Amino acid sequence: VTAYAGAVGQRPGAVVAGGTGMIALGTDLRSWRRADGWGHLLGDSGGGAWIGRAGLEAAMRAHDGRRGGSAALLARLEAVFGPAPELPGLLYPRTDRPAVLASFAPEVAACAGDDPVAAGILREAAGHVADAAAAVCPEAGADGEPCEVALTGGLFRMGDPLLRPLREELARRLPRARVVPGSGDPLTGALVIARALAAGDLLLPRHPTLLGVPGDGPARGFEQETTEQDS
Repeated sequence: VTAYAGAVGQRPGAVVAGGTGMIALGTDLRSWRRADGWGHLLGDSGGGAWIGRAGLEAAMRAHDGRRGGSAALLARLEAVFGPAPELPGLLYPRTDRPAVLASFAPEVAACAGDDPVAAGILREAAGHVADAAAAVCPEAGADGEPCEVALTGGLFRMGDPLLRPLREELARRLPRARVVPGSGDPLTGALVIARALAAGDLLLPRHPTLLGVPGDGPARGFEQETTEQDS
């Protein structure tokens, strides 16, 4: 929610926050809609860990001689992690597996210009991200204003290898949407929400888990404690 407020403000729209994981959130200012953000085992499709895992899988396919492998990605796997047969033993015991997988995503992007397998992984990732954005983007309002879709997070610093197919997918699935870079980060969004609360003009909808406001139910004690500290 803070990423949404930082990227879009208090307007209807959608935000896709991509990094190691991937989540999309949208609102028409009446309710929230969420897509993905379910972690690297159940979702986060198109995020950094997803891209890195797909790249490593293609590398292992090349090592085995199976169809769909990529010699270029195999070379990058061995440069980063060492011999391919040792990768499972290095990866599986790690408690930070999503971050390790995501660390390989830039290698996929670096290979995409010359390697069709790497390029295909990024096209598929773009499709997943566009699916999530389409699932949460509110319908155009009565004034016909298009849905604003903001992209925020380190995933999109991957540049054109991902952004080019992503723009194409968003244009196909959300032809009336306007894709913009996030204008602010989650810290900026937290300040937007705080200022709106102080002024009494919070437009973003309350939600039991996504946006709880001090003074609503159990959060009352927090509001009182903060007031006492400030005074």
